[in-house]
Amino acid sequence: MTARPVKRSLTLHGHRTSVSLEDPFWRAFREIAERQNKPINVLAAQIDETRGVDAGLASAIRVYVLDYYQNAAQLES
Repeated sequence: MTARPVKRSLTLHGHRTSVSLEDPFWRAFREIAERQNKPINVLAAQIDETRGVDAGLASAIRVYVLDYYQNAAQLES
């Protein structure tokens, strides 16, 4: 496991971009996309559309991942 973020490539609305995410966040992000039956680029585009102008895409993905698993944990309680 890498503690440092790794640059990953994504395509959003037909344009290539990159995000720097730590391995655990990247794996969780891919897992969520699979659970939702969405290509990872589609999920990234949805997150990109809803993030505020003050938040970077990588930060928005991290928050999305955290929210997803926190909500899942609440449903299990």
